[in-house]
Amino acid sequence: MTTLCQLLILAPKAKADGVASAIAREAKRIEKKFNFFDPNSYLSRINRREVVRLDRETIFLLQLAKEFYERTEGIFDVTLATVRTALKAPTLEEFQRIKEERLPYTGVHHFTIKGERILFDNPYTLIDLGGLAKEYGVDRGARIVKANKIEGAIINFGGDLYLHGTNYGSPFRVGIRDPRAPQRYRKFMELAGGRAVATSAHYERYTTIEGREISHILSRGELSPALSTTVIAPTTVEAGVFATALAVESCLPHNYPTLILY
Repeated sequence: MTTLCQLLILAPKAKADGVASAIAREAKRIEKKFNFFDPNSYLSRINRREVVRLDRETIFLLQLAKEFYERTEGIFDVTLATVRTALKAPTLEEFQRIKEERLPYTGVHHFTIKGERILFDNPYTLIDLGGLAKEYGVDRGARIVKANKIEGAIINFGGDLYLHGTNYGSPFRVGIRDPRAPQRYRKFMELAGGRAVATSAHYERYTTIEGREISHILSRGELSPALSTTVIAPTTVEAGVFATALAVESCLPHNYPTLILY
């Protein structure tokens, strides 16, 4: 997942080891299948128009992407990967030129799913499920934890985490880093299981072009002034999607889960 992944499983060691191994296998399967940057991944084959018939899991995620596109009024858009090549531009002028050239091909309306088939209306639109797949992996891990009747657990993939059960009868303590001083925590929350927390931040990952830092979070226009957004939701996918969308636009018109902006 190109990020630090951590598991806290409150169970006897043998059982915890087995559950951890199962979660790791599932995470690696998802990463291998939906890695945008791996030319051999299933997703890369879709982007090269080599896959016509989709499996059930991919259909589910693509339909979910379309649903969240609508709920965020187009802010969360898995097709913004279409402009990603602009990040390799040597100058800001070239960056803007490539971005504007590719923007007309962004938007989930450029691909349709009919039965098991995916159809694109142009050869340029690309799909990147990075904003869904990691969080989906956390939620899949949560299913494994629940199926094994674990007392308490935290599944944390790069700051997107799901809390299950309790910490030996007490709530879990979750810290949110201060975006202006990442070595410190700005806030601590005590949360019981059945909740997901996701944070999206501009300050940790970015590309520098002519001295200007450009966030890894792709958008059509200017980004939200918030350096960091944290969302609490019932699922990690929902928390992650809204954290990303609110990092782009902090005043989404629709209702969204509990939100913290810094």
